Amino acid sequence: MYRSLLGYFLLAFIIGCTPQGPEPAKQEQKLTSYVNPFIGTGGHGHTYPGATLPFGMMQLSPDTRLDGWDGCSGYHYSDDYIYGFSHTHLSGTGVSDYGDLLLSPTNSLNFNNGANGLAGYGSKFSHENEIASPGFYQVRLDDTKVTVSLTTSERAGMHKYEFDKDVRQFIVIDLDHRDKLLEFDMEQISTTEFSGYRFSEAWATDQRLFFYIKFSKPVKQSTYLRNGLKKRKAALEFDKNDEEPLYVTVGISAVDEEGAKANAEAEVGELTFDQLRARAEAKWEAQLQKIVVENQDEEALFNFYTSLYHSMLAPNLYQDVDGRYRGMDLEVHQADFNYYTVFSLWDTYRAAHPLYTIIEQERTNDFVKTMLAKYQEGGIIPIWDLSANYTGCMIGYHGVPVIADAYMKGLRDYDTDLALEAMKHSATRDHLGLEGYKEFGYVPMEQESESVSKTLEYAYDDWTIAQMAKAMGKKNDYNYYIRRAQNYKNVFNPETGFMQGRFRNQWFTPFDPYEVNFNYTEANAWQYSLYVPQDINGLIQLMGGPEAFEDHLDQLFTAKTETSGRDQADITGLIGQYAHGNEPSHHMAYLYNFVGKPEKTQKYVQEIGTTLYTNTPDGISGNEDCGQMSAWYVFSALGFYPVTPASNQYIIGTPLMEKATINLESSKSFTVIANNFSKDNPYIQAVRLNGKPLDRSYLWHEELTDGGWIEFDMGPQPGTWGTTPQELPIAKIDDQLVVTPPFISAGDIAFKNQTEVSLQNINDEAVIFYRLNEADFAEYTTPFTVSEDAVLETYANLNGQESPVLRTPFYKVDPSRSIKLESEFANQYNAGGNDALIDGIRGSEDFRTGAWQGYQDQDVIAIVDLGSVKAIDSIKVGFLQDQGSWIFLPTEVECYVSDNPNSFNKNLPPVKFDSATRNDESEIASAAFSMNGYSARYVKIVAKNLGDLPEWHLGAPYQGKAWIFVDEIAID
Repeated sequence: MYRSLLGYFLLAFIIGCTPQGPEPAKQEQKLTSYVNPFIGTGGHGHTYPGATLPFGMMQLSPDTRLDGWDGCSGYHYSDDYIYGFSHTHLSGTGVSDYGDLLLSPTNSLNFNNGANGLAGYGSKFSHENEIASPGFYQVRLDDTKVTVSLTTSERAGMHKYEFDKDVRQFIVIDLDHRDKLLEFDMEQISTTEFSGYRFSEAWATDQRLFFYIKFSKPVKQSTYLRNGLKKRKAALEFDKNDEEPLYVTVGISAVDEEGAKANAEAEVGELTFDQLRARAEAKWEAQLQKIVVENQDEEALFNFYTSLYHSMLAPNLYQDVDGRYRGMDLEVHQADFNYYTVFSLWDTYRAAHPLYTIIEQERTNDFVKTMLAKYQEGGIIPIWDLSANYTGCMIGYHGVPVIADAYMKGLRDYDTDLALEAMKHSATRDHLGLEGYKEFGYVPMEQESESVSKTLEYAYDDWTIAQMAKAMGKKNDYNYYIRRAQNYKNVFNPETGFMQGRFRNQWFTPFDPYEVNFNYTEANAWQYSLYVPQDINGLIQLMGGPEAFEDHLDQLFTAKTETSGRDQADITGLIGQYAHGNEPSHHMAYLYNFVGKPEKTQKYVQEIGTTLYTNTPDGISGNEDCGQMSAWYVFSALGFYPVTPASNQYIIGTPLMEKATINLESSKSFTVIANNFSKDNPYIQAVRLNGKPLDRSYLWHEELTDGGWIEFDMGPQPGTWGTTPQELPIAKIDDQLVVTPPFISAGDIAFKNQTEVSLQNINDEAVIFYRLNEADFAEYTTPFTVSEDAVLETYANLNGQESPVLRTPFYKVDPSRSIKLESEFANQYNAGGNDALIDGIRGSEDFRTGAWQGYQDQDVIAIVDLGSVKAIDSIKVGFLQDQGSWIFLPTEVECYVSDNPNSFNKNLPPVKFDSATRNDESEIASAAFSMNGYSARYVKIVAKNLGDLPEWHLGAPYQGKAWIFVDEIAID
C-alpha cells in the first residue's frame, strides 16, 4: 500500500514537471472554404478549376483551349469560350495531354466545336457566373442557355445540366477533342446508356481510355458523325419539355468498358448529385485537415490551403475498383495496392514527395510499389510516366530519390531488395548521357544535350542510392555510388565559379552565366550552379569557403533579372537570377543556413512566400508542376524545407503562419507556433523544440513524426540563433573521395599551324599526366605544343588515387583557309566559334551537343578564302532540320565563287528545300554544288532563312522565327 502510494505521488510529480504541449491549431470554418481552384489558371500556372478528388483518376473540368503551351490543362482564365467538359486533365504541366471524352450541352444539332470561327456546340461564359470549390464546379453557358454543375468520385463523375425553359436539349459526345485519335468507337446500349473507348496520341503516344455514360432521361434521338462504321461524335437530343435537370453519370477506365461501368456503379450508383457532391467535399475536408493552420491574414489561408489542395491532385489513381490496371507494357494487370500514374518526378521529388512522407505515408508505400511495378512491366523506373506510357520527358532518374527518401524515413512496405535493384538499373543504362557519365565522371557536351544539368542531377540521384545501400548493409554498392555522387565537381569551373559545360574537355566559351542554352535544363548557370544538395559543404569549399559562398548567394538574389540566349518561358518568378517559377531554384534560399546566415534565408523565404503566391488566377509564378510549386509553399509556411531529400533533414526557414498542426496517420501531431508573428517580424530570435532550446537550424524527420511541437520567437531584426558553427546543418560527403580528371585550360582543338596546350585540375595538389598519340604518359609541368593531328589523353593522380582518363582529338585545319561570317551566330550555338564551319568537325542529329552553328531569323552568309586560286571539284554545306525545336532547312542555298572577294562572277544553280512542309523527324541534309574542276579562291554561301514559322507550327501563335543550323562547308 505504501509503495503504491509512493509510486502514485512520484508519477504525479514527474507529470507535473514535464512541459505540457500547446493546444493544436484550430480551424474556425471548413478548410475547403479556403481553397480557390482558380489560383494558377491564369499566367503560366497551367492548373484547372474543375472537380476531382485527392489523387483521383477523374478530373472533370471545362475546356477552354485546344492547344498551346498555356492550354496544357485545357483551361486558361483569360478565355471566354467553353468547348465542353472533359474527364481527364493535368495540373500544372509544361506539355499538353488529356482532355478525354468531351461532353458539351448545347441547344442545336451541331458537330462543330467552334474553333474554326463557325458557330459551334460550345458557348461563351463569364467568370462572374462560375463557381469552383474542392470536388465541385459550376458555370452558366450564355450562348446555349444552360447551367452546368460537375462533381466526382475517384473514378467517376456526374454532370448536372439545367437548360432554360423551351430550349432544345442536346448533348454532344466528342471523342475527337484535342488529341490525335488512334482508335475509337461508341455504342448505345439502352435508351439511357452508352459505352465506348478512345485511344489517342499526344504526350502519351498510346493512351487508352474506356467509358460508360448513363443519362437520367431517355435519349429522344441520336445522330452520329462517323469514320466508316465507327462513331467519332454523337449528338443526343432529349425532350425539351422536361424541365427537370438532366444528370449524366460517367465512369472511366484504362482497362475496358466493363471496368468503366463497374467504377461508375460502385462509386456513384444511386447517389444523387447533391449526395455525391457532399461526399466529395467531405473527402476533401478530411484531406485538408491533415494540416490545420491559424493565421489572421485570410489571404494567407487561401494561399496555404489552395497549395495543399494542389499538392494532392497528382499522382493520379490508375486502377479500377476491382484492382485491375493497365501497366507500362499496355497489358492488364491486377494489384492489391493502389496503382498510380502521372509522376512528374523531375519536379516532385524535391518537395512534393517529401511532403507525402509526412502526411501520406500509406500512399507513399503505394507510390513506391507502383514504381516497382512499372519497372517490372516496362523495364525501368519511370522518369515521367503518363497513362501507361513513358514520355521520355525531363532528365535524371528521379524515381530513385523518391524511393530512397521513403526507405530512409522507415516507409518500407514493399520489396526493398527489388527497389535497390531497380534503382541501380536506372543508374546504369547507356542512354541520356549515362555512357559518358559512367566513363568520365561527367556528361560531355559533345555527347549529350543539357550535359551540366544531367551531370548534377545524376550525381544527386547516385547519392540517394548510396544512402539506401549503406542502410541496407550493401557496402560495395555504397562505395560505388558515393563516388559517383561526387561527379558534380567535374563540371565546376574554378575560374568562373560556375557549373559549366565541358566541350571536348574544354569549358564552353564564351561563357555568360545569364545565358540560357543547351548546357542546362530550362535554366542557366546561375540557376544550376548551386544544385549539389548531397554535398553542400563540399560545394562551399569548392567555391572558396563560406564567405565566397555567401557572396555567390547574395549575387544570385541581387543580379539583374534579365536572361540571355534562348527564350525559356519556364524561367519566371525572378528575384535576381533566383527563378522560383522553375524547380532547380527551389532549395536555394535555404542555403544561407549552411554558412551561418539564417537571417538571409528568413528574409528571402518570406519574400518568396508573400510575393510569389497570391490569391489570384496568376497567383503561381510558374507551372504548378503536379504539386511541386505548392509543396514548396506548404513546407515553407510551416517553417522548414527538405533541401536534401533522403537525408531526413529539414532546414529551418521562417514560419509564414501563426500556428500550424500536422495531424499524422499515426494519430500523433506536430505543432508549429510563431510567437510575436507578423509580416514585420520575419526574423527568428530563438527556437524551442518540445519546450527545450533548439541549438541547430534544422530538424530531423523523426522529430516531426514522433509528435511534439516547435516554437519560434520572432522579431523585426536578425537574431543570433543559428549563426554559430555548432548550429549549422551539414550535408557532406567525407569518404571515398574522388580525384577529378584534368581539363584543357588553354589551346585550340581545331588549329591552323600549331597550338599551345595547358592543363589544369580543380585540385591544385593533384598531379596531372598526359600523352599524345599513345606515347608513354608523362607528368605535366608546363604547357606543350601540338602541331599535327593528335589525340591527347590525360588523367590526374592524388595520393595514389587516379581519375578517369580523358581522350581529346586535336585537328589541324588547312592554314591557308579562312572564313568571314557576314551573319551573326547565336552564342549558345557557336559550335566553337568563327572557324567552326571549316574545322572539319561535324555535328550529329542532336543540335544540343554543340557542334552546329545556329542563326535565328536571318540568312547565313559566309565567305571562305582558300588562300589561293585552286581547282574545285565540289562544294557541300550541311544543314540540320529539327522542326519541333524551330530548326528548319533553308528555303534556298546559293553558292558563288570568285577570285575577287568583292565581286563574285560565278553563280551556281541554287539548291532549294521544301523547308515549310511538316516533318516530325530530325535529319541532316546537304546542299551540294558541282564545280567540275573550275578554279577559284573565294566561295560564298548564302542560306536563306524561312523566317516566320509555318501556321501549323506550335510556335506560330507566338510569332516564332525559324532557325538555321549549319555545319561544315566542305570544299574539295
